[in-house]
Amino acid sequence: MLPDGNGLEILRFMRQEKLQSSTLILSAKNSLDDKIIGLEEGADDYLTKPFHMPELNARLRAIYRRKKLNGSNIIVFNEITLNIDTFEAWVNGSLLDTTRKEFDLLMYFMVNKNRVLSRQSIAAHLWGDYTDNLSNFDFVYQHVKNIRKKISAANGTDYIGTVYGLGYKFNTSRQ
Repeated sequence: MLPDGNGLEILRFMRQEKLQSSTLILSAKNSLDDKIIGLEEGADDYLTKPFHMPELNARLRAIYRRKKLNGSNIIVFNEITLNIDTFEAWVNGSLLDTTRKEFDLLMYFMVNKNRVLSRQSIAAHLWGDYTDNLSNFDFVYQHVKNIRKKISAANGTDYIGTVYGLGYKFNTSRQ
């Protein structure tokens, strides 16, 4: 029921082109047949209107957990452990005192291990559309610096490397 087609056509196109993406259908159609067709065409979940925002958020988090975290709410790399339900970060068994943005940034790095992340992509991930009109992304540097300092204070390894001219990379080969 989109203005120029329907969501099922988009799902078929995504499958045909082998596009790897998570899909949640939000629809006014609430019959069992519509839900089954949507899920069989490749949607990860199907939510009918009206819905409560906490339910939408919970479903999105569940999709993210399944796709990016193998169904777990815990992310572990060597001495660093993140709990995405409680927003707690641990290094060598010590709880880090992180802000929500610092936690989200560390999680973004750990989920994207060994990938170069530009300052622009980091800013967009943490602040969304609010970064469109910014002239610089110096605040990203400050958050990265804070995370590095907190990890080092807990005797952890600084896996976050600077890729000059490009951004940052959570480098798993550092020991």
